[in-house]
Amino acid sequence: MPTVTEILETMDYGPAPEATGEVMAWLKARGSFGHYIDGAFTRPAKTFATANPATGAPLAEVAHGTAADVAAAVKAARAALPGWSRLPGHERAKWLYALARHAQKRERFLAVLETLDNGKPIRESRDIDVPLVARHFYHHAGWAAMLEAEFPGARPVGVCGQIIPWNFPLLMLAWKIAPALAAGNTVVLKPAEQTPLTALAFAEICAEVGLPKGVVNIVTGDGATGAALVGSEVDKIAFTGSTEVGRAIRKATAGTGKKLTLELGGKSPFVVFADADLDAAVEGVVDAIWFNQGQVCCAGSRILVAESVAGTFQHRLSARLAKLRVGDPLDKSTDVGAIVDATQLARIRDLVAQGEAQGAVLHQAPVGLPSQGCFFAPGFLTNVAPANIVSEVEIFGPVATLTTFRTPDEAVELANNTRYGLAASIWSENINLALDVASKVNAGVVWINSTNVFDAGAGFGGYRESGFGREGGREGMREYLTTPAPKALPEAEAGRLDAAPHPGPASRGPAAVDRTAKLYIGGAQKRPDSGYSYTVMAKGREIGLAALGNRKDIRNAVEAAHAAKGWGKATGHNRAQVLYYLAENLAAREAEFVARLKAAGVAKPVDEVALSIRRAFFYAAQADKFDGAVHSTKSSHVTLAMPEPFGVMGIACPDAAPLLGFLSLVLPAIAMGNRVVAIPAASMPLAATDLYQVFDTSDLPGGVVNIVTGAKDELAKVLAQHDDVAALWYCGGPQGRTSAETESAGNLKATWTFPNRDWRGGDGQGREFLLRATQVKNIWVPYGE
Repeated sequence: MPTVTEILETMDYGPAPEATGEVMAWLKARGSFGHYIDGAFTRPAKTFATANPATGAPLAEVAHGTAADVAAAVKAARAALPGWSRLPGHERAKWLYALARHAQKRERFLAVLETLDNGKPIRESRDIDVPLVARHFYHHAGWAAMLEAEFPGARPVGVCGQIIPWNFPLLMLAWKIAPALAAGNTVVLKPAEQTPLTALAFAEICAEVGLPKGVVNIVTGDGATGAALVGSEVDKIAFTGSTEVGRAIRKATAGTGKKLTLELGGKSPFVVFADADLDAAVEGVVDAIWFNQGQVCCAGSRILVAESVAGTFQHRLSARLAKLRVGDPLDKSTDVGAIVDATQLARIRDLVAQGEAQGAVLHQAPVGLPSQGCFFAPGFLTNVAPANIVSEVEIFGPVATLTTFRTPDEAVELANNTRYGLAASIWSENINLALDVASKVNAGVVWINSTNVFDAGAGFGGYRESGFGREGGREGMREYLTTPAPKALPEAEAGRLDAAPHPGPASRGPAAVDRTAKLYIGGAQKRPDSGYSYTVMAKGREIGLAALGNRKDIRNAVEAAHAAKGWGKATGHNRAQVLYYLAENLAAREAEFVARLKAAGVAKPVDEVALSIRRAFFYAAQADKFDGAVHSTKSSHVTLAMPEPFGVMGIACPDAAPLLGFLSLVLPAIAMGNRVVAIPAASMPLAATDLYQVFDTSDLPGGVVNIVTGAKDELAKVLAQHDDVAALWYCGGPQGRTSAETESAGNLKATWTFPNRDWRGGDGQGREFLLRATQVKNIWVPYGE
């Protein structure tokens, strides 16, 4: 037996196993689990086994959901929807409070069950996952009670299909079910096939508290079950998982009208500057990549260290790595538990081996792994080239890469050198530097001198191929609410865009100056790459020619928009001044625009121009007033919710209201700091091209607004497919809307597609346009001691 002196020298922990008797007795008593549908468990038919990844021992048999099972669950949720959604908010709040309290009362049971099923250390499931589950239900109980006052006019989306991953099984359930119920929706949830047991235990808690039947339904199964849920008659899909599956879901839901939120993969940077507290940053790495065996979508898997301190940092990191305890997840002293299953373990091994073959050097904890179960020793890779597979691909295991940088600008460039954009962690004692870098990294969540901090009061979600939408906080509640859709109006008929000469009568006399509108790219009029123009007709008469844009013109416009990135960095006040000037210049030429719209046969041209001027003034006023919030989250933090522009947006405008519809979409986008490539009404593009001189004389920087005329659906498809376009708005018919959403799946850009509406009324402007033109970045800043 070691002496006290020896113990103090080694600092070894003795075994501290967590008892599993209660949970194993529960599993034995149940034997096998059916689905939870309409307030009761079904009799399981075909089943599959779920096993303990730390030992390989089977835990339970679980029903394999079929399309019929999913349909039954959706039917039950649909039947429960009217009663649940009509409940006063404070009544729904009572149910959410009950779920929170019962989760707390069962916290040790749920923690042990989660560790058995998932393999994560009991310390994490006990101290992080389950407390956050209760926190989410408590927090959203408050939203239920406040809903009418905080979201006036909003209503629930309807029946929500929710698909969650295996890395945080119970916590992901709470993230999705709590806001859905608070908003008045009913749900059908599919847990991951590897980790369904805590979801089934939660179903028993729903029954225990007496939650009305059909409000929560849980169907277990594999990817085929999830696909059946995506294709079912639900009103919304909320998915957390891989980018590849998210891309497939985007395509499957295109054109269906289903609301969609995607929280996908990540390759998050962990940036350590020379003035950082290096010991704190080393502990941050422990929480960033070795927490939950690195099976965290926002894991700090790319460590970027200032070259001047890289040697010291790596030495301390290696020393800390050597002290990590890998082993039995049920031991309270374990730091790193088991990988979720053999398939994931094989993937981690394969990616690390490929990285080493491409020149990376692996540094691993010098630990002996258990003889059975799915374990991988934590570590990090050095000598990693930017093109190495481990620099690009999400390993989703306890292995990071370590790369050096010399300047803050290089750090930002390396941080953004990824197709993802979920999270980032920045370490510096210089708060000015940290906040400056936070504003420049492309990530939906940024932690300063901390990492992997979560709270129900703050939104969570990504940029770029990490998905769109938010979970948690006010932003997350908005994802489960909707407002009455504006009345759809028929589109104007664009007709055939004929590039051949048109022998019909022209509206201009024989001595009139020819009027051929060019494209507007980078602040200059450009001839189309095709060399073609098409005839613009009004009331059966030719009124001019417009350029027939193509794919290359869109490419040039996107490049010009990217070059105008200074617009997004300008203050709201500066953007407002430009938009006010634009409004003034448009007003000065009001009679000219009225005359041109009248000649083009536009109905009520006086009203259309007057409303266009008012709309310009409205969004000029909004440019410096649409701002963020400070969320109430954890102590010692200020959590800033900052709305940021997407960057480059594509906008396909309506054929109706050719001037007003164009400005109603372009103005809110640029007011928020975006640069746009706009496709004006093909039937009357001259209403938009007449704005060239207004833009040029209003101090609008070149490239902020780019106009490409031509066939809307063809050009919109190119914008949807373009990887350097971050968001797309499309107004038009169902075929074009479906195409826009389907083709956007390549880089998973945010889309807003809708039919034509009354642009002259309240449906033509408002807060929704500004919300759709921004994405929220949540920045966690240390505050206090």
